[in-house]
This record gives sequence, C-alpha cells and structure tokens, in this order.
Amino acid sequence: MHRIAYCLLFALPAFADMNINVPFLQQAPTIDGDLSEWKDYAHNDGVWDMRRIAATSFYTLDRGARNRLTMHGEEGHLSDDLSARYYLAWDDQNFYFGAEVRDNVNDIEDPVTKEEFDGRVLYDSRWYFKDAICWFMEGPRDAASEWFGQGDNAFCFTASPEQIAKNAWWRHGAPKQHYIEEPIPADSVDWSVAMNPWGQSAGDFILEARVAMAATFAHSDPRWQPPQVGDEYGLEIVHTDPDGGAYGGHFMIYGNGDDDNTWGRMILTGPSEPIGRKSK
Repeated sequence: MHRIAYCLLFALPAFADMNINVPFLQQAPTIDGDLSEWKDYAHNDGVWDMRRIAATSFYTLDRGARNRLTMHGEEGHLSDDLSARYYLAWDDQNFYFGAEVRDNVNDIEDPVTKEEFDGRVLYDSRWYFKDAICWFMEGPRDAASEWFGQGDNAFCFTASPEQIAKNAWWRHGAPKQHYIEEPIPADSVDWSVAMNPWGQSAGDFILEARVAMAATFAHSDPRWQPPQVGDEYGLEIVHTDPDGGAYGGHFMIYGNGDDDNTWGRMILTGPSEPIGRKSK
C-alpha cells in the first residue's frame, strides 16, 4: 500500500493541467468597483471555495499542505469562511482584474507592528498577512522553473478601499534578479475596492483593477512583446485569508506557489460574447 501511494505521489504532473482562455475587451471599463460593465465578457469559471479547490490537480500537488484555510479560534463552517469569483480580461495595453468575494472577516492588519518588524523584507510588501488577492503571471510563458525570476509578476491588491501604494503591490523578477518588491507604478494602475457590496458581511468585497502591461511585463522581461491573440502566459491566483491569525490560510488556484512551472497555461483569446438564455 505504501509503495503504491509513493508511486502515485511522484506520478503527479508538474503543471496545472488546464488552459485558461482570457478574452479581449473591446471597450475599456471604468475602474470603480462595479464589474457589471465587463464581467460577462471576461474569463470567469465560477465560484471557488476550499471544497472545490480540494478536488483539483493543483491542490493534489502538495496535498493541501499550503493550499488551505486556517482555524483561528471560533470559525464558522468552512463553506462560510471564504468563496470568490475571479474575472480576468485584456486589451491592447492592459490586463483587467476583478473579484466578487464572500468572506466572514475583513482582516487587513499586519500581525507585526512596524516597530517590532525584523526588516528581512520590505514591511509594505507583506500583503500575504492580510486579506488580499494576488494574480501571479508569467509573460512570456516558458518551460523554465523559476521563483519570481525573469518574466514573473504578481499584482497584489489588499481588501481595503484605501488608495495607498502598499495596497496595490508588485512582486516581480528581472534578468538575473528575483523577488523585487515595490508598489505597482502609480501611472500604470487603477483599482477600486467596494466593501460589503451586498449588505451581508463586513468582510465581503468587490475588487476591480487595471494594470498596464508595458510598464510591468516589459520591465520584468525584455523578451515581452505587446499582446496578441494566441499569446501564452502563466497564471496562478493567490487569495490570502488570515482571519486574525499570525499567518492565515489562502487559496492557490491554477498553481502551487511561487514556482512558475506549476502555474496554469493562460491563453489570450479574441472577444467573448455573454452566455445568454435561449428563446422558447
């Protein structure tokens, strides 16, 4: 039995085995926390929660060792802890990101104060200790296994309406450099967070954002070219949910952490039409 389990573990694929088709937007939306202008024209594959994630290949890669939610005292049912829909689209200059999030707690406080901090990383870069959504993207996608090296980018947005630099963060690589941490350049990003949009929980929010490609991807990798239909990128979504703990849980969707070789294959496609209802 142990030998069979061992063989199965090492037979698992290195890549998340999927194509993520991301449509072209024909009209740029207003970034105001309302996704209704474009969400039906974007990539969206339904509601994600921990139960759905646990049935995927990217969860199986580490058997939930890191892809998990964490118990911090009195928590409700797992299904009430965190669930979300994620949206992604592109045009000639930008990527557009969206999320509709159901969360039982809004936690945007770093558990370590600036005075207590040991300084090993930039204090403002610690989005992963807060409620935040981060799109990990490699462009252009290649077969090399890298950890935030050349071509790797992460665009991270804290679940707060406050428009300050640390709430729109950029982790990226560059030629011969890894894990560069800085805010997304101010002239290359717009974002908006609407809290409690459905009047049901102070932890619920809608996130909408635009990030310019040339100022980010071209900086990370000189090989990057302006986007065209058929281009391939790597994609992982990391959604952190600390719920008041020193380090909380998180979703990792389409991938398995910082290794870009585990990220899903994202393909830029042409415009998409909304799915409609058939007439009688």
